[in-house]
Amino acid sequence: MYKLRKDLSLSAISAGFVAVLVGFASSVAIVFQAAQAAGADQAMMISWIGALGLGMGLTCIGFSWYYKAPVITAWSTPGAALLASSLIGVPIAQAIGAFMFCAVLTILLGVSGGFDRLMRRIPASIASAMLAGILVQFGLAIFTSLRVEPWLVAAMLISYLLAKRWQPRYTIMLVLAVGLLGSSLMNKLDISHVALAFSQPVLVWPEFDLSVLLGVGLPLFIVTMTSQNIPGIATLRASGYQHIPISPLLTGTGLTSLVLAPLGGFAFNLAAITAAICTGPESHTDSSKRYVAGLSAGFFYILAGLAGASVVALFIALPVALVASVAGLALLTTIGNSLSLALQDTRERDAALLCFLITASGVSFFDIGAAFWGLIGGMLTLYFSKK
Repeated sequence: MYKLRKDLSLSAISAGFVAVLVGFASSVAIVFQAAQAAGADQAMMISWIGALGLGMGLTCIGFSWYYKAPVITAWSTPGAALLASSLIGVPIAQAIGAFMFCAVLTILLGVSGGFDRLMRRIPASIASAMLAGILVQFGLAIFTSLRVEPWLVAAMLISYLLAKRWQPRYTIMLVLAVGLLGSSLMNKLDISHVALAFSQPVLVWPEFDLSVLLGVGLPLFIVTMTSQNIPGIATLRASGYQHIPISPLLTGTGLTSLVLAPLGGFAFNLAAITAAICTGPESHTDSSKRYVAGLSAGFFYILAGLAGASVVALFIALPVALVASVAGLALLTTIGNSLSLALQDTRERDAALLCFLITASGVSFFDIGAAFWGLIGGMLTLYFSKK
């Protein structure tokens, strides 16, 4: 505990808070759509948010403390989008069974160590290019938001530049403060209807139907691995955390999913976008002290899960432009570093550039996201260019 007190910093704590803010505000609506598709009532939907917040919080804190690195977990946003379309007409008990099936597959993959061995074969240039391709849309969103809310976003941009010049460690915290103040002054932040309400767990006993396991559980597993865990691992690797073994992380998230699935914790995985907020220099100039951002994110995730409906209502009340701008500005340095590393080796530049472009394009085939296809395109280009 002495080390934690020594390593505490306001910048790392604010990075964890921003990661939770971005994670919830950007995709909580998709989770609600998935729950509604499964036939969940309001109490069940709040239970889902509670289970997801608890699971992400405990895994963030556990992994970050043990490895002394900012290991950030998240719910599977592509998985939630998949569930929103594939769970229609599926009884919720069978949906829970599919979640548990996906969790078991994740545990088996983690225990086997195969995924860890696979990721070690991916060059840093390709992993960095994929990460840059994932994050570039968030950088662009700053300026698309500028067209929608010019005064608000302009004030945040100016505060970003000034803070980077004089208080770089507290840049994102100051940007967020300016955004909240500006939203309030412009009457774009109405929290009068937000009341304190705690989550109540709703347990649904699983049922296992083979067609649902194969039609929902297996695709959920594939999408979570390709669209979430691979970019999540790339984020850690690109940020210099090479020492963290992947297999225990997969096993841990799989076990968490298995335990919390009956309460609505459909799939936990390594985060990429929110992780990049915590693993970058804005979190702390000393990479060995950025684990505090992971602990901070875990704490705020647990608070968000416990508060359930209140937190969801609060995040929905925030202007979209504010959330998009905070996320984009928080990720600018990471985007730049990733592009620099991706294009550093001239022998791998073409492969990295192709990986970046495919990932940034957002193309999707067979319900598998662009990050996976960017990785495949980059690796194939690298393979043939060396022949």
